[in-house]
Amino acid sequence: MEDKSPSSDTITFLGTAGARFVVTKQFLASGGLWLSLDGIEILLDPGPGCIVQSTKRKLKAEKLSAIILSHRHLDHSADTNIMIEAMTRGGFNKHGWLFAPADALGSEPVIYSYLRNSLDGIEVLQEGKSYQIGKISFTTPTRHVHPVETYGMVFTTAKHTFSYITDSRYFDGLCHSYKGELLILNVVLLEAKQQVDHLSVVDAKHIITELKPKVAILTHFGMGMWRAKPWEIAQRLSQETGVKVLAARDGMKFELSQLDNT
Repeated sequence: MEDKSPSSDTITFLGTAGARFVVTKQFLASGGLWLSLDGIEILLDPGPGCIVQSTKRKLKAEKLSAIILSHRHLDHSADTNIMIEAMTRGGFNKHGWLFAPADALGSEPVIYSYLRNSLDGIEVLQEGKSYQIGKISFTTPTRHVHPVETYGMVFTTAKHTFSYITDSRYFDGLCHSYKGELLILNVVLLEAKQQVDHLSVVDAKHIITELKPKVAILTHFGMGMWRAKPWEIAQRLSQETGVKVLAARDGMKFELSQLDNT
């Protein structure tokens, strides 16, 4: 019998690595996010090692309904093909959807041509659009400032709304576009760098202060963030913003039912 309890709605952080050296050295894992929502399984940004991390945690790819890519960079998409293979049982079970920006499907597609027919279909993400995966809906409210076409997401379940702000330079639209009780933030940088289109701790503080979610979770750490101990940064941000801020860990599972008690 399917578990209908609130605790069955979970987000598993398969990896928290966020910069190329953290990823290539595997100081932290880089597998993306696994969402289990209202009995629907969704994989978000399957970076290098996703197949290893998900299998290690006994998450079954054949139960996935969809794979979503926020953008085409390797740390978000490298395991797309193997996860489609796993989701479709080697292509023998035509099943599941891929959601991705147009430039992830263009001249250098993230998906191999032979795998396309294994899927039920492919949806192209666009700014300001809404999408449906069974009972779960999500929107891509604004295009991010990043070297490739990139979108964050707002997910809505029967009981909760939560946002995922993926890689981007800070701009005002980030504070105006995302909502919900939970905010997941990719914070690569300890301090902002003019030439790098990623969020810093100062950016995160401003966004959290403006949006005031019940809980904010920091993830996708660069080397500077990791050396600075993200859990200590999260504790400091909690004190400064009045919002409960957590630092994700590889393999951490967050139950959405915790939001009901915050």
